[in-house]
Parts: sequence; C-alpha cells; structure tokens
Amino acid sequence: MGSTASSPFKKTFFGGRAFHISEGVYEPAEDTLLLARNMPVRDGEAVLDMGTGCGILAVLAAERAGEVVAVDVNPHAARCARVNAGLHGVAERVEVLRGDLFEALREGEQFDVIVFNAPYLPSEPGEEEAWIGRAWAGGPTGRGVIDRFLTRAPRYLRKGGRIYLAQSTLSNVEETLRKLRGLGLRAAVVAEEKLDFESIVVIRADHGPRG
Repeated sequence: MGSTASSPFKKTFFGGRAFHISEGVYEPAEDTLLLARNMPVRDGEAVLDMGTGCGILAVLAAERAGEVVAVDVNPHAARCARVNAGLHGVAERVEVLRGDLFEALREGEQFDVIVFNAPYLPSEPGEEEAWIGRAWAGGPTGRGVIDRFLTRAPRYLRKGGRIYLAQSTLSNVEETLRKLRGLGLRAAVVAEEKLDFESIVVIRADHGPRG
C-alpha cells in the first residue's frame, strides 16, 4: 500500500486499484488490508460493510456481491465511499448510508455477510469527538463500539451467514469470541498480523454450519 497527495483527496492503493481518501476519513491500514484479504464473498450475496470509511471493503465486496450496503457515522466517509464506488464502477450495487451502526438500516433487513473494521483502540474521553477519532476510539477498554455491535449484529445476519470482524488484541479478543458464542454463533480467529505492541486479528462468526 502507498499513498500520494492530491487535492482534495489522498490516494491509497490495494490490489492495483486506487482509492481516494478525503480529509477526516480513516486511511486504510494493516487492519483494513488484513480484513480485505480474509472476507470471502460469494456470487450474489448481500453484504453489509459497517463503518465503511473510504469504502474500500464495500468496493471489493461488490465485485461478487449482488448488493452491498455501506454504513458510516462520519458524513465525510459516506461521501468518500460514494466517490470510490463510482470510480470503480460498482455504484449501482453499493448503497451508502450515514448512521450510527445499525440505526441506518431498514427494519428486518438481513445480510449473508457483515464486515466490520471496528474502532478497537482504548481511548481517553473526548478522543472520539473528531470524525476521524470515531474510526479508532473504542473507549477506556477499546470495546465500547465492539460491544454495541455484537448485541445487535446477529439479528441482521441471515441463517447460514457470517460476520468478519477486525480488532486488536488490546481490546480483548477472547471476550469477543465468548460473546459471539454466547449469541449462538460459531466464532474463531481466522487471520492475524503481529505489530509492534499488538496483533490485529480477523474473527469469523457463523450463523449455522460453516460453509
């Protein structure tokens, strides 16, 4: 991955594709790219990309998905995701919504795949007040947004569907696995990347037998 400056966007590259990153939007890093490599999508599936940021995961999913709903609380991210969907020719399959987690979704809406690069870093009060801060600030334990996501995610997952969640070992991976299993999902770490002071993992949770 690399980036070059251009106004009003920066550019980041993945898999030979260029993605525009506007000011106030999280720039894809190790967590995004680990998730991108470990979130297989089948032809025609319905995908929810929670916390879409610049929309890179939504665009990648849309190459095979029948439909993708991309959600972000950050208005700058929502606009950026629409730009990138258009640039990559998948705008007709990517619906971008602004909202806090599941609040933007229609009642009863369900998906085959839910992808979430969660805000997972322990943070001090006020660090989430800036739009960019909301992309990574997870409160005192790093679990504030993760736990809100976990309580509601299963009801939006179709039978046989799966969740791909990226988080850090700084925010208690075992607690996430325990909670997912307590919700009746089969959960396991399927990818890990070690960094200097933490590891980033991708957790897969299945609603029913793994396919």
